[in-house]
Amino acid sequence: MDGQPEALVDLDAIQANVAALRRHVGSAAVMAVVKSDAYGHGMLKSARAALAGGATWLGVVQLDDAIELRTAGFTVPILSLHGCPDARHAQAIRRGVDMTAGSPELVDQIALAAGRVGMPARLHLEADTGMGRGGATAADWPGLVAAALAAEAAGLVRVVGLWSHFACADIPGHPSIGQQLTAFREAIALAERAGARPEVRHLANGPATLTRPDSYFDLVRPGGAVYGLCTLPGGAPAWLRPAMTLRARLIHVKRVPPGVPVSYGHRYATARATALGVLPLGYNEGVPRLASNAPRLMFTSGRRVPIAGTVNLNHVILDLGSGPAEPGDEVILFGPGDRGEPTAQEWAEALGTISYEIVSRFTGKVPRTYCGVTAAEETTALGGAAFGGAAPGGAATGSDGSTDDQVATAH
Repeated sequence: MDGQPEALVDLDAIQANVAALRRHVGSAAVMAVVKSDAYGHGMLKSARAALAGGATWLGVVQLDDAIELRTAGFTVPILSLHGCPDARHAQAIRRGVDMTAGSPELVDQIALAAGRVGMPARLHLEADTGMGRGGATAADWPGLVAAALAAEAAGLVRVVGLWSHFACADIPGHPSIGQQLTAFREAIALAERAGARPEVRHLANGPATLTRPDSYFDLVRPGGAVYGLCTLPGGAPAWLRPAMTLRARLIHVKRVPPGVPVSYGHRYATARATALGVLPLGYNEGVPRLASNAPRLMFTSGRRVPIAGTVNLNHVILDLGSGPAEPGDEVILFGPGDRGEPTAQEWAEALGTISYEIVSRFTGKVPRTYCGVTAAEETTALGGAAFGGAAPGGAATGSDGSTDDQVATAH
């Protein structure tokens, strides 16, 4: 670690978390959700570690991310969870990317792209069972199923999945959980009576994966749990390990007397003779401004120290007390908690948010480094046979003679 802040990602922790989730869910398959750059952990490396741990599917939101995974060599099934009109449907079909459809109009658009490409699209039909986001409502579900089965009969799509998403699985006992389970079972029954023969039916997100075995069906979709995080009260169970450590080094230290006001607005003043230390990261880099004056969210030299005053755009000032302190000393914002440092869960609880937001705030602003699973080992974790399209990493050519756009894979 040099003088720059860094987000250290433990790939072994990701691999072990997925292996533990696999054991936990028994016969259900595990889709590791690597959306949003794997919650800030780095999509490509995190995906490889997750597959090494036993995941057999990958989930993303944007089709571009799925295509990037294919370009990087991943051949396992990849589902784009976000059904979007006018997306890169043709490229996704050529690359064998599974797509979500929640309306007849989107089914028709994807089928049209499949006709141009000359191969069927792999579709997962999304039911809105109570989330109120994507998918077809109970009233619209029969029309969605009918449109998809008509496209399937025409050889333009294959209905390979039926799915939905929980709204309150991280609130144990919430009545909507059982209601959504019932609604999803009814949606499955209607689709199968109409002739759908899906490969997978899936509902369980991370919190449901941890708490509701009755929601597993064929496949579970943990997201934050892959990285040792969870939005359940109290966070993830002890058998999941947080994979990210966010750390920096002090760039300036000075001794001051009692009563010295600190930072913008003078919202903090030293209560005694102390050392003030400056860290080279602030809310531009991802530290929430709401952490201003937080008493126990920084760890250095074996102890917790407070943030002194307002978090700046590019700096945080710490009250280091009377002990030894000098520029270059390491400060840990959050980690797995092994040494007494705060966790992302503690940050979340202190600031009234969730751990997912804490870790993902630093995406693109703080350099990532990695430990664990070596590059050589990673190459064995790309998966099995591709689901349609050209060999991953190559440009697939459709019946219209067009080729995929090149997708950058550098992270």
